[in-house]
Amino acid sequence: MSLQSRYDFMLLFDVKDGNPNGDPDAGNLPRLDAETGHGLVTDVCLKRKVRNYVGLARGEQPPYEIYVKEKAVLNKQHERAYIAIGAEEELKDGDKKKSRKGGDKVNEARAWMCQNFFDVRTFGAVMSTGTNCGQVRGPVQLTFARSVAPIVALEHSITRMAVTTEAEAEKQDGDNRTMGRKFTVPYGLYMAHGFVSAPLAAQTGFSADDLDLFWEALLNMFDHDHSAARGLMSTRGIYVFEHSTALGNAPAHALFERIQVKPLSDAPRAFSDFEVRIDDGNLPDGVRLLRKVG
Repeated sequence: MSLQSRYDFMLLFDVKDGNPNGDPDAGNLPRLDAETGHGLVTDVCLKRKVRNYVGLARGEQPPYEIYVKEKAVLNKQHERAYIAIGAEEELKDGDKKKSRKGGDKVNEARAWMCQNFFDVRTFGAVMSTGTNCGQVRGPVQLTFARSVAPIVALEHSITRMAVTTEAEAEKQDGDNRTMGRKFTVPYGLYMAHGFVSAPLAAQTGFSADDLDLFWEALLNMFDHDHSAARGLMSTRGIYVFEHSTALGNAPAHALFERIQVKPLSDAPRAFSDFEVRIDDGNLPDGVRLLRKVG
């Protein structure tokens, strides 16, 4: 079933004693807005968790395969598309194919990729590298997540008892203990915004069932992403504004302003240290608020 409505949503999630998204440009410190002290989590990080959940929940089988995943060779996936549509001969002339900007075979290959890969028809993809499957603009888009209150990044020294060589084991002075660093946020509540476009969903084949799976992933993705580095991460709220039309009935920013999240203390250390206020009265005509959590 195709989408008939536009959706704008807000995602609240938190982290306790973990690093929600390390910054490789800063020695893997938690991402931070240096001017305000607020924590950041990239949209790419959130999409990764959605992809991982869908892969687990649907067993990496069409139409729920995952295109962008660890060690995936993307051009091999493009070649699969050409083979599936019966255009193997197109693969024999790589130089010609790389220079093609469009055409029936590219359009067919793009459609096949959308049909078989959940993340392609959801988030879109640039598939014009090497074997050309075109480009897809995804109907689901996410912003960076930003913490509601400033965060503190703590640095911890860690050691290990084991050694890697016999020579190190023979040392008696204890200097063979490998030192390392681990970074955590004592507590942070993060807010991200997202958008679902019905017209773009019609172009990629993103369906109502896909949307239900996306909501499911947002609710459960942290429960299947635990690690020693990430600490305790949980989805705390998903607030979805559903429009009655494909183009929408009100500006997204005006709807998001109806949800206010404020800290109740100077050093919040739990979700209970925040207040979530929701103004769901007198919503614009054709808009209703759906709450998935919270």
